[in-house]
Amino acid sequence: MDAVNHTPENPAGTTGLTHLRQDGTAQMVDVSDKAVTTREATATATVRSTSEVLALLGAGELPKGDALAVARVAGIMAAKKTPELIPLCHPLPISKVTVDFELSTDSVGILATVKTRGVTGVEMEALTAASVAALSVYDMIKAVDKHAVLSDIRVLSKSGGKSGSWDVTGDSRDGEAGA
Repeated sequence: MDAVNHTPENPAGTTGLTHLRQDGTAQMVDVSDKAVTTREATATATVRSTSEVLALLGAGELPKGDALAVARVAGIMAAKKTPELIPLCHPLPISKVTVDFELSTDSVGILATVKTRGVTGVEMEALTAASVAALSVYDMIKAVDKHAVLSDIRVLSKSGGKSGSWDVTGDSRDGEAGA
């Protein structure tokens, strides 16, 4: 399999993907020349369940206890462990992580925001926080709903760095693929 794309527009045979070397093997991106800026990213995840289970969740009356408190701490811890879980992520000096929940009749929405002052963004940390918080909610409710579904994990916004700010409302693909 040739991961290198040799075309007239790409004569050097680079992939255009920053985590791949010219020979197609993985690399950690060199960020040593990037400017230190304040960077922030927000990601979301959803756990779908029954209205009965969500009522227990909201009241903190699940058999395992206060699932949202546990999931909040799990998400915060996960953001800090991202470079240990995602092989090519840089360790970052995370300055803030928030994990919040929005309960509805058929789901709990998870919103994770991560902030740093550094040379690379925190999108992966926000995605990891939202994902692990969702996994933790599932773990806490599985005794009463083994059919709960985790879905809609994605970045909602990011700011800072050379590429500036972005949010899902300005993305023309927002309506695609279940977004």
